[in-house]
Amino acid sequence: MIFRALNFNKIYIAVGFLLFLSLPSCKQNSELEKTIESLPIEVKVERFDQAFMKIKAEQLPYFKMPYPFLFPKHIPDSVFLNRTQDPIQKMIQTSVDSVFMDFETTEKDLISLYKHIKYYRPSLAKPRLITVYTDVDYRNRVIVTDSIVIIGIDNYLGADHRFYQEFYKYVRKNLKKDQIVMDLADTYAARWINEPKRNTFLAELIYQGKKLYLKDLWVPSAEDSIKIGYTKAELQWAQDNAFYIWQYFIENELLYSTDPKLTTRFIAAAPFSRFNLELDSETPGGIGRYIGWQIVKSYVKNNDTPLLNLLQMDSQTIFNKAKFKPKK
Repeated sequence: MIFRALNFNKIYIAVGFLLFLSLPSCKQNSELEKTIESLPIEVKVERFDQAFMKIKAEQLPYFKMPYPFLFPKHIPDSVFLNRTQDPIQKMIQTSVDSVFMDFETTEKDLISLYKHIKYYRPSLAKPRLITVYTDVDYRNRVIVTDSIVIIGIDNYLGADHRFYQEFYKYVRKNLKKDQIVMDLADTYAARWINEPKRNTFLAELIYQGKKLYLKDLWVPSAEDSIKIGYTKAELQWAQDNAFYIWQYFIENELLYSTDPKLTTRFIAAAPFSRFNLELDSETPGGIGRYIGWQIVKSYVKNNDTPLLNLLQMDSQTIFNKAKFKPKK
């Protein structure tokens, strides 16, 4: 197995050629974006985090009324009031206010996301978006229900923020502003696709590919590296080595394996993917998600299938009709 280094001359030529071919589709995409932008969906972010930290004792009973899900009845009011004066909470408040001084841009991105989801799924109900402090619970950055969305805003302060210094680098790199929309898109995608049983490695690849393809539709202006949570260098590595990654999967007969360890090795967030080769440390984690994404995109390119049908389609059918063959 030989993974290759970058060839920037070929990259520049390929990019120029692709730009030439994409001119007609750009016009179509522009018209589509205008249609989506005109959709009448109003989304307002409730900055609970800011309001809560300013609350006074006499105001608390009234403040709690719109947020019963954030104030468990068995916890006395004194606990919540003490929290507003806690030095650590005030440190979080200072950091959040500094990073999100201009929250308008983030809010516009969220509105755009919901308009795109609404376009592809008209039944989407307008949710309440509420920002809270979670004491940096990065494993639960967003919580999505049918009517309420909770955003742990203290998990998006930037990869180098002092609150995150004890976290692994692969975790820190995505604790930044532009991942709020991506985390929500990922959660909505999982809810829409709804495939709890994925018994083979191929099924897991296709499932992850479907989620990333929905990000293509819902956040079309975002860079691919942001959609998948890679650095630009990691994405470039994945692009340059797709052929060899796929060759490894095929040669080791992984596609129809039911070994749950494959998810840990090639799907889950991790510092690197585990090919059990000397160069593992040079690879980005979760490389299987990238391969699944390319399979689904290849299927879409070679087949005319309504989106809902694609999302409900079994992994074997998608694979059979995708004509996926990464270039060497």
